This record gives sequence, C-alpha cells and structure tokens, in this order.
Amino acid sequence: MTVSYYSTIIQHDADRVWDTLRDFNGLAAWFGSAVSESHIEDGLTGATVGAVRNFQLGESRIRERLLALSDLDRSYSYGFCDPAPFDVTGYVSTLKVTRVSSTGQSLVEWWTEFDCAQDEREHWETFFASQVFAPALEGLRDHLG
Repeated sequence: MTVSYYSTIIQHDADRVWDTLRDFNGLAAWFGSAVSESHIEDGLTGATVGAVRNFQLGESRIRERLLALSDLDRSYSYGFCDPAPFDVTGYVSTLKVTRVSSTGQSLVEWWTEFDCAQDEREHWETFFASQVFAPALEGLRDHLG
C-alpha cells in the first residue's frame, strides 16, 4: 500500500470545523471553485454511510462512497466508486479533525491509502497531497474565515 498524507492547523474550534466537514456532500461549499457541483445519489444524505457523492472537480466527474463516519472521532472515510478517476486501486481516504489546544485550534488531517504501479508511487503520493488535499483544506480555511 502507498500512503499520501497532508495536514494543517485551522484557527477554529474542532467542533466548528467538523460541523463544516461532516456533510459528505459539502465539498462545493468549502473546497473552493475547483468543485462546481456536488450531489448525493439515490436520495440519501451526506451523513449516511454508503451514500455516494457525485461531484464535478474541474473537468472530471468523480463518484465516491462514504465508508465510515464517526462524530466521536470527528472523521470519515470514503473510497472511489468504479471506475476510479485515477490510475490507482484500493483507494480509501480519511479526513479527521482533532482539537489540539485550549486556544481553539484544530488539526485537520487528510490521507489516503492505495495501490498503484511501483514506478508511479511517488507521483500519486505527491499528487493527492499537493493537488487535492492541500488546496481543499486551503478552501476550508477560506470558507471558515
């Protein structure tokens, strides 16, 4: 398995950050202009394990299934629906919010585990961290103000 990881500190309380991130369908609200539209398929909600998020990221239409959601841990995990939008397999990603201090800061971590061709590991590790997770969490920071 290959892992790609990104984290940042957000200057807001973990509960507020989690309230924003918790809705699996909330990407269009906080990711920024890269996500132009998002909806949950089949009449489910963004807090229902098994829900499929269908969204437009730039020129790509991506579908992801919510695999786990924990309010206690302030985290959720999801994976790509077939066909995967990238040349990776077994993709499972987790987004987690942790209170890190009494001053109200939060640690937001986003990582993914996946398989890919050995010669493409470095590319995908860098791609997910720097081209997906980092700009998304900057969008979150801007959204929260």
